[in-house]
Amino acid sequence: MKMFRTALALGAALMMGAPAFAQPAADTVGAIRQRGQLICTVSPSTVGFSLPDSQGVWRGIDVDYCRAVAAAILGDPNRIRLVPSSTQQRFTMLQSGEVDMIVRTTTWTLAREASLGLQFAGINVYDGQGFMVHRDSGVTSARQLDGATVCVQPGTTTELNMADFFRTNRLRYTPVVIENIEEIRQAFISRRCDAYTNDSSSLASFAASQGANANRYLLLPEIISKEPLGPAVRKGDARFFDIVRWVHFALITAEELGITQSNLESFANSPNPDVQRFLGRTGDLGRMMGLENDWAVRVVRAVGNYGEVWERNLTPIGFPRGVNNLWNRGGLQYAPPMR
Repeated sequence: MKMFRTALALGAALMMGAPAFAQPAADTVGAIRQRGQLICTVSPSTVGFSLPDSQGVWRGIDVDYCRAVAAAILGDPNRIRLVPSSTQQRFTMLQSGEVDMIVRTTTWTLAREASLGLQFAGINVYDGQGFMVHRDSGVTSARQLDGATVCVQPGTTTELNMADFFRTNRLRYTPVVIENIEEIRQAFISRRCDAYTNDSSSLASFAASQGANANRYLLLPEIISKEPLGPAVRKGDARFFDIVRWVHFALITAEELGITQSNLESFANSPNPDVQRFLGRTGDLGRMMGLENDWAVRVVRAVGNYGEVWERNLTPIGFPRGVNNLWNRGGLQYAPPMR
């Protein structure tokens, strides 16, 4: 009878298109610990997100997120390897196991999560797509771009959003499709295209990288999409997903509690139970995820809180915090309770 019921269940699963047997869960955390290094793919040259400085040290909010996860798992934010990727390479690199996570100005969408075998663990920047033009063009609105040539990267939500915008507004345009980010920026600078479209943060990053020439370019006021950017991991490894997600929430929680990289040690004797759980002194929250109980302390010690990460990386490029403020300061950044 038991064999008969098993056969019925197997047949039903096959008829419904479900896998007959569950695949064994991946152990990304175990692999990271064995090699002693977390591997992230990042953008090769986006100021404020990921870019090597003059000494070859990578800087940016995405780099800091990779460092924060390494601090939580390995206790050392420097035990990371950053692998630059193109917009089209990033997903196959994650799927193949070449990298452990994507932290590469990547937009969370239904199609990506449903069909690419990945999960987004949080939103580190709420962004939106915009257009940049040459200031001397006289264009002050995206609705004046009828007949324009527009530089865009292929295989991105940016390309799809642009098509939707021009179609909806019954405007003609010619896409200038270039994969390499540096080549696309040079094409815009040399006026091979009238406009350049990307996430607003990326456009601000581009302008900031032009130094004294930044005022030659104008970011138009229209925001044509929602672009929630954040880290993504492979599906099928709940433990690693939980760690990456709660590292993000720990950064936000630290800012809510007023815990910073410089004052962290002063909270040791705080009577606030939320602080004591955050520090790992009560609650055993770290061990629930297979980490040390002071994992959140390691994260803040490595990169500071979310506000510090923002101020260090995105404020200098002129990208306003806006909706990325904490929920109790008029923004969208909100962390569930750490308890």
